[in-house]
Amino acid sequence: MTPPRIPQIPVVVLAGFLGSGKTTLLNHLLRNRAGTRIGVIVNDFGAIEIDAMTVSGQVGSTVSLGNGCLCCAVDASELDTFLETLTRPSARLDVIVIEASGLAEPQELVRMLLASDNPHILYGGLVEVVDAAEFDATRQRHPELDRHLAVADLVVLNKTDRVGEAERERLRATVAELSGPAAVIPAEHGRIDPELLFDPALRPDGEEMAGQLSFEDLLRQEECDGHEQCDGHGHADHLHAAYESVDFTADVPMDPRRFMAFLDSRPEGLYRIKGFVDFGAGDRDNTYALHAVGRFLRFVPRPWARGEQRLTQLVMIGAGIDAAALHEGLAACRAEQEPQPDAPDTERAMWGVLRYVPEPARDGDAEVDVREAAAEA
Repeated sequence: MTPPRIPQIPVVVLAGFLGSGKTTLLNHLLRNRAGTRIGVIVNDFGAIEIDAMTVSGQVGSTVSLGNGCLCCAVDASELDTFLETLTRPSARLDVIVIEASGLAEPQELVRMLLASDNPHILYGGLVEVVDAAEFDATRQRHPELDRHLAVADLVVLNKTDRVGEAERERLRATVAELSGPAAVIPAEHGRIDPELLFDPALRPDGEEMAGQLSFEDLLRQEECDGHEQCDGHGHADHLHAAYESVDFTADVPMDPRRFMAFLDSRPEGLYRIKGFVDFGAGDRDNTYALHAVGRFLRFVPRPWARGEQRLTQLVMIGAGIDAAALHEGLAACRAEQEPQPDAPDTERAMWGVLRYVPEPARDGDAEVDVREAAAEA
């Protein structure tokens, strides 16, 4: 019998130098969480202003934000301890965001997450926030910014309303060159769609239903006052305009080797891939849940349910991606002819996939290797 799968909470690292707007972005996520319970960890120092509350310098404390979210202020040595606290079932969190201090090395925080023994967490990506108006000055003052961009999974080019169109395009091109395959999303006042970072929580018990406007609803309406882009649905229209979401479904099994080749060569700007993959004869018993964010990749096998239709279903999210090319690339991964399960080559074909399946004995070494290889490249 297959042991029950331990629920895992994605942990997103939010980084950026002082003044880039990462705290503003975090507050935006908290105000537009759509019922998602967010745990916030503030590394070293920072200020989370939500519901007229400021959390600053309270190292070693946990504060309830009064909206189903929690906030901790910690130093790096306490990170594992607070992750343990926030991932307890009683906390009922859906996602955890770590706001790195303006002077922190985000790469070290990422290494700590990937090396963590906590079975309840899943790496959710490194988001680097950049101030468009002060980019050149920040880069001159902090040359390490280039290194930070090189390991980012998503770059938010913030405060684009403070620069002209030509300058905005120059900055976007420069940041894209420095960040390689990472998606680059323009933003004003830290406003990005939360679905870029995490999936909205579905709560069938109706616990997040309310008969009147919540405080965060009122804040959203307040934000919309004076903004022509707002229409009663908040900033949804122009937030979604910054990126694309592409769906793919196939009722033919995927060839493991070709599919891994596709993932290894996925195009720039493709930030997240999620869904389930049917590898056919490679593993008749399981469908494989796929979680990819930036350079990070993980597969988790799950037994097929009785009577479940055997499909590959994927959602790809990114900026400046070519939907037609993605569909063409994935279609080429379909197995032309179903191999025999007992054929010697069938097992070998799955080796590339199994490398990214977490095993208790390896304590997540595969994931660490992926990130370290990317950092060294």
